[in-house]
Amino acid sequence: MVTHQPNRTVTVDPTDGGRWTSLQLGGREWLWAGPGLVTGPRTGLATFIDAGGVDECFPTVRGFPDHGGLWNQPWDTSVTYNDAILTRAFTPGTDTLAVDYHLEAVPGYRFVWAAHALLDCDPGAIISAAPGTECRLYPEAEPWLPWSWPDDDPWVTAVWPTPLDLGVFGPTDGTAAGAVLVDCPTVSVRDRGAELTMTLSCPGQPVSTALWRNQGGFPADAPYRSLGVEPMLGRVFDLATAGPDDAAVVPASGELTWRLTLSARSV
Repeated sequence: MVTHQPNRTVTVDPTDGGRWTSLQLGGREWLWAGPGLVTGPRTGLATFIDAGGVDECFPTVRGFPDHGGLWNQPWDTSVTYNDAILTRAFTPGTDTLAVDYHLEAVPGYRFVWAAHALLDCDPGAIISAAPGTECRLYPEAEPWLPWSWPDDDPWVTAVWPTPLDLGVFGPTDGTAAGAVLVDCPTVSVRDRGAELTMTLSCPGQPVSTALWRNQGGFPADAPYRSLGVEPMLGRVFDLATAGPDDAAVVPASGELTWRLTLSARSV
């Protein structure tokens, strides 16, 4: 079953992990439909499969469980993972969409969350973030970096747009790279005469943006192209590698709320 939200700005599939299957803003579709690797809901699968759109990754992105524990179970307005309950509500406006999240969990519960948004963009699309933003680059980028990877380090740090020029979704060149733009709440993407801006707000928590730029470099056996721009609570992909300040933490009230705002305009 696919559910159409008010004004049809966003369409979600509650049977497939609450995945957003369509986002219509600024007169165009923004979500990539995926490489056709799976048909129907991914309920019960253990290994993440790209279906396109937006998956809600919680309580981690990478690591265990792979891309979190929500994409492979049915979702209503709320969903449960272990003892945590996550609720989501959409409020559409004129070329805007606000998404409000409410998490109930034990005080001190640590997690990483990301709106794993895979965007429908052509080669040459521009990703914009604040100049000087710190970026954590992950090991798949090592072959294309101008330095050797430090032993056993889960990431290396560079400054946006990094030596990989991550600000451009380039031609198919066999590369794939993931990065976390640390403490970066707003990112914009320009593509085919339109701009999508994503802003995440959660006072008192680490707010970042994850980026996955796959220019035909993943997976090795059957590569395709995909661009993920992923508003994130946390500063790392894998909760298991999070330092004291790298994960979101549920406060003493046992409740945490955050808002994701998306807007589009012609450029």
